[in-house]
Amino acid sequence: MAPTVTSMEASNAHEVPKVASIKTLADSASLTFVPSEYTYIKNPNEQGDANDPEHSIPIIDFALLTSGSLDQRAKMIQELRRACEEWGFFQVTNHGVPESLMQSMIDACHRFFDMPEEEKKEFQTRNLLDPIKCGTSFNADIEKVHLWRDFLKVIAHPEFNSLYKPAGYSEVSLEFSKRTRDVATEILKGISESLGLEADYIAMTMNWDRGLQILAANYYPACPQPDKAIGLPPHTDHGLVTLLIQNEMGGLEVKHKDQWVLVNAAPGAFIVNIGDQMQILTNDKYKSIWHRAVVNNKATRISIAVPHGPSLDTPALPIPELLEREGQAPKYIGMTYEKFMELQASPAALTKPCLHHLRVKHN
Repeated sequence: MAPTVTSMEASNAHEVPKVASIKTLADSASLTFVPSEYTYIKNPNEQGDANDPEHSIPIIDFALLTSGSLDQRAKMIQELRRACEEWGFFQVTNHGVPESLMQSMIDACHRFFDMPEEEKKEFQTRNLLDPIKCGTSFNADIEKVHLWRDFLKVIAHPEFNSLYKPAGYSEVSLEFSKRTRDVATEILKGISESLGLEADYIAMTMNWDRGLQILAANYYPACPQPDKAIGLPPHTDHGLVTLLIQNEMGGLEVKHKDQWVLVNAAPGAFIVNIGDQMQILTNDKYKSIWHRAVVNNKATRISIAVPHGPSLDTPALPIPELLEREGQAPKYIGMTYEKFMELQASPAALTKPCLHHLRVKHN
């Protein structure tokens, strides 16, 4: 769910970041306030609320979507369409990925973040698509406020990459990435059908067999003044769909009807959201929704966002069949997924959302 790229000029690509990890800062016994460089002011009128039943993100029963009767599948496709149109976020239950595997993945990432800073240095890089990279904040060299967050990003598809430490990470991440991609593949089929297309239409168009999958782990330690810091500011995801899991500490907030809604996920569920590439494909029918990660003063939150996108050399364009059916002109120009990710990591993304850069300009 979190932005998954950072970038710098190639000549600086392997310099170690100048900003200390948030774990180092948060572990300091003397830390009683948020330092000025981390101070983030949220709008007091935009607080999250998880208790309003109208603000509960939809639930998609994966078992009914994939192995139920034709009627049950048709109903789930309808529910999926409604979730994509009205929310852009939903939770997936009964997906078959063992809770024990999900917990093992969270634990393995926690062990990585707990390693001494010296042991993590070899994975610190600013190259956009290095297979393994860790760091702090988002893009510390151009951002005005640092984020209360450390991260680890590992590309798991089309080629599987992994860490040799901590012990057990490689085996767990291999199984987790495969199982998660299987779920994402079925969700993509459901979304394709919800648009009145063949089940494999989007996968074929986006070269899903060579598509990018990233395991993006986020570490948000307890913060002495949570209202004065942010884990991740409002953003959208760059891919087609993102699947997310988290430990027992919530913190994901979704913008819904101009209100920030704190997501309360069912135990063992995947939280799924639509990404920018899907918004382009559907010509704004399914929108990539703004979301953010807030922090707390009680305990560390760990989330693992798994964005799934097209192959890097594939440009997303509005689907011709949908344009013809809706009588619409395309709202977006084409750009390869790799170029789109580069745009998201650039200073241009600080001035306006990435999708705005791709909008067709009408005279």
